[in-house]
This record gives sequence, C-alpha cells and structure tokens, in this order.
Amino acid sequence: MPSTPSFQPLSSDVAIRKQSDRKEKLEQFNASGGHDPKPSDDVLNVQSYPQATLTDKQRAIVNCDATSLVDSIRKMVYTSTEVLTAFVTVAVRAQDVTNCLTESCLNDAFARAAELDRHLKETGEVVGPLHGLPVSIKDHVKVKGLDTSTWAYNTVADSDALVVSILRAAGAIIYVKTQNPQTLLSLETNNNIFGRTVNPYNLTLTSGGSSGGEAALIACRGSPIGVGTDIGGSIRIPAAHCGLYGLKCSVARMPHSGLIGSHDGMDAIVGCVGPLARSARDLELFCRVTLDAEPWLSEPPLLEMPWKGDVALGQGLPEKLAIAILYDDGVVAPHPPITQALRKYEAALRNAGHEVIVWEPLDHHKGWDLMMGLYFLDGGAEYHEVLRAGGEVPVPQTKWILDQIQNPRPFSVDEIFRLNVERETFRSRALQHWNTTKSSLGHPVDAILCPVAPTLAPPHDTTCWWGYTSHWNLLDLPAVVFPAGQYSATEPRPPVIPSYSPRNRVEENIAQQWDPVTYDNAPIGLQLVGRRHNEERLLAILKIIERIVPSEVPGLANEGAVSGVNGYH
Repeated sequence: MPSTPSFQPLSSDVAIRKQSDRKEKLEQFNASGGHDPKPSDDVLNVQSYPQATLTDKQRAIVNCDATSLVDSIRKMVYTSTEVLTAFVTVAVRAQDVTNCLTESCLNDAFARAAELDRHLKETGEVVGPLHGLPVSIKDHVKVKGLDTSTWAYNTVADSDALVVSILRAAGAIIYVKTQNPQTLLSLETNNNIFGRTVNPYNLTLTSGGSSGGEAALIACRGSPIGVGTDIGGSIRIPAAHCGLYGLKCSVARMPHSGLIGSHDGMDAIVGCVGPLARSARDLELFCRVTLDAEPWLSEPPLLEMPWKGDVALGQGLPEKLAIAILYDDGVVAPHPPITQALRKYEAALRNAGHEVIVWEPLDHHKGWDLMMGLYFLDGGAEYHEVLRAGGEVPVPQTKWILDQIQNPRPFSVDEIFRLNVERETFRSRALQHWNTTKSSLGHPVDAILCPVAPTLAPPHDTTCWWGYTSHWNLLDLPAVVFPAGQYSATEPRPPVIPSYSPRNRVEENIAQQWDPVTYDNAPIGLQLVGRRHNEERLLAILKIIERIVPSEVPGLANEGAVSGVNGYH
C-alpha cells in the first residue's frame, strides 16, 4: 500500500511559524475539538471525511451548489451564518486530510455573515446576487489584511484584488485562502511553507496545480465556489483531477489586477482569473456577477464585454452542433480511461443527432516549445532570484519546469520581437485550421472536446506534459473542464494501453505510468474549447452536452439540493 503524505512542519523557521499560525486560527473552529481520529493510513479516499461531524441540515447545505445556496439564502431557507458555519466546519477538517488552506479570516467572516442576516431580516432584500455565499480565494490573489503565504510575512495585502472587491460588493463572504505551489508555475501544488496538497479521492495522487488548494477544498465540500488563476492549465488541471468544473476565459475578459506573483509586467502570455465550482451553472453565475460589475471601468486592459445571458442560455446555437474531438495531440497519447470517456461522449453526441468529427492536432509540440520561450523571456532569472531571496530549494515540480528552459539566458529585444511574431503567426494558423474544419452541417465546428491531461490525477511529482491545457492558453481560447466519470481499479476488465512505439521520451514515460491500481478513485475530467472571447457560447454548448451525458462522479453537483443535470433542468 502506498504511504500517505505527511504534513509535518517543514525545516525553515518561517514554515514552522506559518504552520503554527494557521493551526491556531483554525483550531477554535474545529467542531470536534480535534478529538475524533483521522482516517487510518490505509484509507486513501478521504473525500467524505470532512463531512463526518455535520448535522443533516449542514450536510444538505454543503452539498448544494452556489446557485442553489444564494437562492436558499434569499428565500431565508438558510441564514448566511448557518451556511458559513457548515462550510467552515468542513474546511477545517479538509485541511486536516488534504493540506489545502493557507490563510483565514473566520472571525471577520462570521461578523459579516451576521451583518448580512440582520440586513435581510430587517429589509427583506439581499445586498447583492451572492448574498451570504462563502467564496474561497487562491493564495496569490490579494485579500485585504491577509498574507500571501508563498511570500510569507512579506506580502500582507493593503487592498483587495479587483475580483475580490467585486465578490464582496455582490454579498459574498471571503473566509479562507488556499494553497498554491512555489513560483505558481506548476501543475501540482507543493511549496516550502506548507508542503504538499493532496487529492481527497486518493491521497497518493496530486490535486493538481496551481489552484490545487482550491480544488481539494471544493471537492471536500469545504467551499461552494472558489477563485483560481490559469496561465497553462492552473484552473483546469485541478478541476479535472478533483472532479470539478473550471473555466479559463480568454485574456481581458475577467479582472486580473491585484495578484501577487513572479513576472509582473510580463505580457507575452497572460494568465486569467476564473472559477472552480461544482456545477456548470455556477461558472455562469461567477462570470455574470463579475462582468455585471463593469470591471473594465477599473482595470484598463479589460475589454468592455458585458455578459450575454441570452447567449449563455443557447440563443444563436444551431439545432445540431458540430463537435470536433481531439483524441491525441500528436505528442502524448492519453491513458485508456480518458480515451474511453471521449469515445462515450462521441457515441452519445452522434446518437443525439449532432455531428462529430476528429480534430487533427496542429503542432502541439511546437506550441509547447513556443510557450516555454514566452514563459521564460528572462531565461528563468526571476524564478531563481525568488528562490535565492527566500533561501529556498526548488521543490521537484519547480526543478522540472526550470529544467525545461531551452534558453537559460534572457532573450534580447530583437529575439522577443521575433518570438511575439511567431506567437501571432501560430495563432493565425490555428484560427485558419478551425475555420476550414468541415462538417455535413455546412459550417466549421462549434467546439473542440479533448483531454485535460494525458493522465488522470498522477502520483506526486510526476506531471510532465502540459500540452493539453497550455496549448489553449497559447491560442487564447476559452476552455471549460467538466467531470466525466470516476475511475475504479476494481472494474472487471481494466483497460490496457495498446502496444505501439512511443513517439518521444515524454510519451514513453507517461505510458509506463499506467497502472489501474495507481489511479483508483481518480475523477475523470474532459475539456471543451470554444472560440476566442465566446465564453457564453461555450457554456451553452456544455449545457447541451450535459443534457445528453450527465455527470457520473459520485458526490458532485447533481447531489443534494441540485436537481436536473448538473444544476440544469
């Protein structure tokens, strides 16, 4: 049996102090007083453990999606304080088994919940569309008065990030911040302050990164919805690995100011703020509330693009969709459960009368090489300086990404110009590639259905191919991840990888990782990609797909108070 990770204090004085501070803040909200035992070491699926001490009412609350919760609070079915109490109870216990939290402001959160309850009782009106909704925040997103633990004790925020400010004004309650990895540029979550965040469905597997703390917390029902960021897959990978929904928008759609991290001012590739949630409709709720606040009036780079609710409901979509499926990016073939899921969706879409074609990959390896240049215009100098300044050694995934740098020196101005031209040329070719896709319906495909990664949530420190997510960052296309099943190693006939000659060393390595037992209980996620700045249309297409193939992951958004298919009727 694989050993479960340990969350003992790390060696540095800063790490010990930070972990002690976190423990002290959370202990007073431990409903069990810390006396009930954690799962034994041979229990790898701990997803339900954080709910063990809940009342029936609290259990119903934490198994609602965000859309259902704000409706119930508005109708006074639940108070804001009741909702917050339920989620805090679970969050504290989720921290015990997944190491997902960094900072907290729970006393302030409960004071705000009481204030919101008084307001609703006295006026009969909510303060905004998210009245009383607890929202968790990724660690490097600024929350006034809270530290960013990756830069421990040096970065207590004097203001909120714009997205946090918008959420507060809409009535949301900010209560915890969640783990992100050292340097942020990682698809696993591990750092030298708090250590590793693990996957609640299988502790030997990663929760993903860089929004891995968010994913682990939401999967455990410690948060109904959270804010993450994505510059290469950092929302979508954790969402897939933890059986959730996650949305990466095109750049300049969602507010992005007020983030702390390396490479401030670098705009060769720009990250995106976005939601992780337990239903597709919650992604829409987040986008609508955020854009209704007109963030372009506060953040100059944003486009003035209000949320088009009618399009998100399906207006303008053809009766029969044309969907392209990318089975293999030409670099690394995905593991069998992922291919099986894609084939299941292909059959279901065809049976429902929709057109399905195979998407031919376009230079994904070249795209990755280009991304590496765009990520590291300085040759990695700033990341090395951050590590030196903190007296840190790189954690394994930091070392891995730094080892991928092909040009360990800063690019010259002329070289950067040429790289930018190469990026735009690549995007133009990709757009032409999409436009020339043919279907019997007489128009190009409406969306691309594809893997999120070549593996399900992999064992810790083994992530080594980003191409299924970073490719869409390079093209600046919106992409949504959704749950498509859960793998069980006890299936009568475990799938096997077909015999073939690996095309490269990365593919060979990933093929050798496949073992049914390794991925037991791991969620299966898929990714749907749309045209640039067409987030509403993308979510409308997902809605149609989910009416055809409901989610299969136990305990996700179709549980509890969410009715219909993943929140839709």
